[in-house]
This record gives sequence, C-alpha cells and structure tokens, in this order.
Amino acid sequence: MTEPLYTVRDLTRIYRRGPASVTALDAVSLEVARGDRLGIVGESGSGKSTLIRLMAGLDRPTSGTVRFAGREIQRLPERDLAFLRSEVQMVFQDPRGSLDPRMRVGEIITEPLRSALIDEGRYRRDPAARERRLREVLNAVDLPADSAGRYPHEFSGGQRQRIAIARALAPEPSVLIADEPVSALDVSVRAQVLNLLNDLVRDIGLTLVFVTHDLSVVRHLCTRVAVLRNGKLLEEGPTPQVFSQPASDYTAQLLAAVPKVRLG
Repeated sequence: MTEPLYTVRDLTRIYRRGPASVTALDAVSLEVARGDRLGIVGESGSGKSTLIRLMAGLDRPTSGTVRFAGREIQRLPERDLAFLRSEVQMVFQDPRGSLDPRMRVGEIITEPLRSALIDEGRYRRDPAARERRLREVLNAVDLPADSAGRYPHEFSGGQRQRIAIARALAPEPSVLIADEPVSALDVSVRAQVLNLLNDLVRDIGLTLVFVTHDLSVVRHLCTRVAVLRNGKLLEEGPTPQVFSQPASDYTAQLLAAVPKVRLG
C-alpha cells in the first residue's frame, strides 16, 4: 500500500505560561493520503489551528510525531525544512492580516518564488519565469492580469482572499492547508471562494486540509472529516459516513446546529 502523505501519531502540544499550562492538542493521531480532502472541524479552542501549525512545521509538538512524505519533521531545524516549504502552502483566515499592505499584488504573489527556503532556484534565477507564473495563478483565481500592479486595499475581501490563494499556489505545492479561509468574508462571497477552492483542488490535484467550524462546508469540499474537541480527536472518517452516522454526540450536535451553505 502507498504510504500516507501525512502521518500524525500521538501528537500533543502543551503551552506553558509560568506555573500554568494549557493542553491545546492531546494525543491526536490521523493520516492524510495524497489527494485527500480532509476537513478538520471543531469549535474555537478545539485544537484545529494548533494541529495544522504542527503539520506545516510552524510549531513543534510537546510529544508525538509528524511525518510528511516519509520524513519526520517535528525536530528538524528550519534550514532542513525547505522540502516542506516547497510542498505545503497555507491560506489564512483573514486576508487583510496575511497580505502586506505595502507590497503590490504581483510582489506578494511572487514572494515565495524569490525565497531560498521554498524555491531551489528555478524561479529566483529567471524573472521571466516568475512573470509567467504570476499570470498563470492570477488567471487560475479569476483575477485580471492588471491586478499585479495594485495594492491589497484596492480589492474587496473576497478578491484579497483570491490573492492569498494565488500566492499559496505560486510555488506549485502538493498540499494546500486552508485555515478558516472564508469565515472573515461576507456571506455573499463565501460560496464564490469555496467554489474556487473546490475547482482548484480538483483541477490541480492538490491534497487539501481544510479547517473550519462549519460542517456544511465540509460536506461540499471534503472527502474525509476529523472532529476535534478540547484538543482531542473525537472521530475521523469518510464524510458521508460521519454525516450519516456520527459516532459522537458532539458531532451530531454540530450537524444539527450549523446552517446549510449552498454552493454553485
């Protein structure tokens, strides 16, 4: 059998503040196969963002292991994580906070292509290649080419999130981790951005890890779902199975309480 792209085993993260401590993640184990669309669901404080930060190598666990493409990443120094930075990109919740307001959109999107940590030189040595890639990803997220010369504040919230998605796609990753990417957007544009993500993941063949508190979004985007509460993994499995036969009362409550979102 093919080895999972991600293997998470007994992952625990405890934050210590003086004599006090907070367990943000408690012995979580799961796998993500290449091409999976995994939705990670839970209320605020459930451990969702902590989990994906550990999977992206942005934080270190207190204990447990994270393997990506067969390599343990949790103890590697930053200089040895170039392979992960190339393969895994993130889209954050609020595009206003994740886009530098002093940079033009073209600079924002191509910034990963100029980074020695992400790119091994293919784009850094070739400005024309960066320009071609810029045009490709702007087109992929349905933004006009002249967007490159403008600043983030000149765009709507939905357009800014498209810019953030374009930046994540620029280095041609195999994994896209999206952390509540539509929760800061107006209801009227959420479906547009979700549909865009759905199309991109399908057309490019990305592995998607999608964090949300909204199970109705997971129904449309994700083939598998993991439910977290208070740092613990309550259940994980194929989305249709979890939706039709939730194993925990908490999942059943989430399914009953969350309003439905219509896409397309």
